[in-house]
Amino acid sequence: MDRIALLKKIGLFSNLSEAHLSSIAEFCIERSFREGGVILKQGNSGIGVYIICSGKVKIVKETAGGEKLDIAELGPGDFFGEMAVLDSAPRWADVIALEESECLVLSAWDFNARMKVHPEIALKILPIVVKRFRETNERLWALSRP
Repeated sequence: MDRIALLKKIGLFSNLSEAHLSSIAEFCIERSFREGGVILKQGNSGIGVYIICSGKVKIVKETAGGEKLDIAELGPGDFFGEMAVLDSAPRWADVIALEESECLVLSAWDFNARMKVHPEIALKILPIVVKRFRETNERLWALSRP
């Protein structure tokens, strides 16, 4: 798998230079998940950013009242887990594999280390993270409306 070519297609990393992509690619590890497997659990620590290479996942948010809201389905080329890595807060939702899925995972430690060494990476991904945050907030607001 050409990790640099894959990362270049991912929205979070699409504005980065070849050198920055190479720097990130060398720290990614490949992970496989079975259909129905919980990839991330709401409330747990954020250990990494996940990039979907194949398969499909579902993001599910459990409300304070115990209601489960299906937030989104993601597939190849999508990413998740970036928020908890950036702010060190607990995961805000579960991520469940809807089918057998392959992901590249960049650990929080390595992700943050790359941004400390190359702060321009943070400046290039910040607008993408903010855009995604806004979209998620809009989706949550729409789901919570009676």
